Amino acid sequence: MKTLLAFAAACGFLLISTSAVAIGDPEAGQAKSTACIACHGADGNSMMGEWPKLAGQHAGYLAKQLREFRSGERANAIMRGMAAGLSDEDINDLAAFYASQTLQFGEADPDLVAQGEAIYRGGDSVRGVPACSGCHGPAGRVNAPGNFPWLAGQHAEYTATQMHAFRTMERHNDINGMMRGSATNISDEQIEAVASFIQGLRP
Repeated sequence: MKTLLAFAAACGFLLISTSAVAIGDPEAGQAKSTACIACHGADGNSMMGEWPKLAGQHAGYLAKQLREFRSGERANAIMRGMAAGLSDEDINDLAAFYASQTLQFGEADPDLVAQGEAIYRGGDSVRGVPACSGCHGPAGRVNAPGNFPWLAGQHAEYTATQMHAFRTMERHNDINGMMRGSATNISDEQIEAVASFIQGLRP
């Protein structure tokens, strides 16, 4: 229990202390987003569950991910190729554009809501899984402009894939290893449930 409380406190501190990335020009970002449409949709609402919804995501997080795809710190062959030629200005413009779009929310599987909500809001003290809400907020869209992503409405398939990647250490661009630590002991069943709950979560 002490470990879970310390984790939540650390999340709260980082949400307050992390500064926002300078915002770019949304109109310029829209003009530069043509190559992104096939996977992420014209307005950042991807139609396929494997590709994340970008609409409404806060610009600081989007810019961080694009920089890390560009550098290879976040491993993804497709996105590294897409980001390789982007300047810092391009990244900030794209981030500003997607942040300005309206997210289209999904629906949770009714059979998984209770379990998913329990994990999201309270974690699992027996397994040592912290509550998602500690860093991502009770409604999945934290107010502070830190580098924790807004989760509400995200595709369940994409969320589950990322949680598996953090658990296996395949993905390792999280702040201070927080997501890797959070996902260490979570089960496949719990991942499926919490990812579904997040898909239907509304702020």
